[in-house]
Amino acid sequence: MALLSRRKNSVGEMNFVDHLTELRRRIIICMIAVVVGAAVVFIIFNWLMGFLVEPYRELTDQPLIFTGTGEAFTTRLKVATYGGFILASPVVLWQVWRFVTPALNPKEKRYAIPFILASLLFFLLGAVVAWITFPRALDFLLNIGGDELEPFIAAGSYVSLLSLMIIAFGLAFEFPVLIVFLLVARVISVAQLTRWRRYTIVGVVAFAAVITPSQDPYSLLLMAVPMWVFYEVAILIGRIMHR
Repeated sequence: MALLSRRKNSVGEMNFVDHLTELRRRIIICMIAVVVGAAVVFIIFNWLMGFLVEPYRELTDQPLIFTGTGEAFTTRLKVATYGGFILASPVVLWQVWRFVTPALNPKEKRYAIPFILASLLFFLLGAVVAWITFPRALDFLLNIGGDELEPFIAAGSYVSLLSLMIIAFGLAFEFPVLIVFLLVARVISVAQLTRWRRYTIVGVVAFAAVITPSQDPYSLLLMAVPMWVFYEVAILIGRIMHR
């Protein structure tokens, strides 16, 4: 309600229907962007899949398999959908910013674009860390059953694991952006972050343990440690900003 009130004061008299109409337009633009991105990924699927399968080939020297007649097609759709969301993320964030902008005061508006760029940068950084971590996580999962179990991994299962790893790390690496945003909005303070330090360590480890799809120790460590470092950096930034 506060957001709607501030938008009303900023852009004139807008009733509830006007807000819904604008929101619908933004959502439609986001959906179109996702569909276009998915179409691009669908077209380049063969090249992209060859790249994504490389960690599995290096570990097993085997191709991925599919067991159902429609699994190859659904796997292609799955890759296209995940890829479409990733390619469309700049458009989605831009539309969110355009929708919220009228509700922001001039001081808040100047932080909008830096936050959007930071969000994209940290998500990509998380995706890169996930890709670097994935071979070790995959090796752990393939060998945890011992020599009596021979892996024959379905393509859909492999794609789901890798995609969830990228999404999980990408979202986890948004942690510093969220903290700095709360500091800028004065929702929290540096003093509070400092007092919460011990609890945050436990929370970060628990969060990493829950959100990591592979549940292996390598992924947990490479997610929890950066999040803790980001927390300390956010405290430092807050002190510089006198929050």
